[in-house]
Amino acid sequence: MTITDTHTHLYSESFNDDRSEMIKRAIDANITRFFIPAIDSEYIEGMYALEKEFPEHIFLMAGLHPTHVKENYKEELAIVEKQLEERKFYAVGETGIDLYWDKSTLGIQQEAFRYQIQLAKKHQLPIVIHCRDAFDEVFEVLEQEKGEGLFGIFHCFTGTHEQAQKALSYNMKLGIGGVVTFKNGKIDRFLNEIPLTEIVLETDAPYLAPVPYRGKRNESSYLVEVLEKVAEVYQLSPREVAEVTTRNSREIFGI
Repeated sequence: MTITDTHTHLYSESFNDDRSEMIKRAIDANITRFFIPAIDSEYIEGMYALEKEFPEHIFLMAGLHPTHVKENYKEELAIVEKQLEERKFYAVGETGIDLYWDKSTLGIQQEAFRYQIQLAKKHQLPIVIHCRDAFDEVFEVLEQEKGEGLFGIFHCFTGTHEQAQKALSYNMKLGIGGVVTFKNGKIDRFLNEIPLTEIVLETDAPYLAPVPYRGKRNESSYLVEVLEKVAEVYQLSPREVAEVTTRNSREIFGI
């Protein structure tokens, strides 16, 4: 059984004391494919080091996270563009809009999001979308950019059934993580109305640990808890869910 974690920040400082051991724990649990989203240029070195240590398991993205869209965002986007021209990446992300922390940057977040979608189209890559308190704003940009070449993952999807359908209409798969195990997470109530072929699994480690680890540091091995909950929702075996969601990830990332 191969399980794919489509979104995990394995370079995070949270793992500085046990990074290699933590990754090996996940591999031992059959989680053998890790897709690594970017935040900003400060993390590039750590991402490359991870890839060098686990070349058969680590797949990198290039991008600028919406909460890191600051005054220097054009310089950061230039670095993303240069990276994409110089070597292989599997997605552009994570990108999108986050209005939870700072609403004042909405304009430049939208600009950065749009620019990264255009980079992804140019390089024929998927986008990985971060959306927090910003469904309408994200959909507005996707509506402008929809069509051929736009595809990817709506990471950490926590919206309504209606928002899920809208995300799917833009050729996005839904990234399902620890929230599906929360009592108040709500997405488990309608998830089985979404075809399993339209979702992928993720941890977003070190954030959003699933039950029974909620509130603690998340790690990729905890994806097993997400897998088991999704299997319960769809009334399938964990093996079947792992097979379909890994196949979905191959379809998106091309590997």
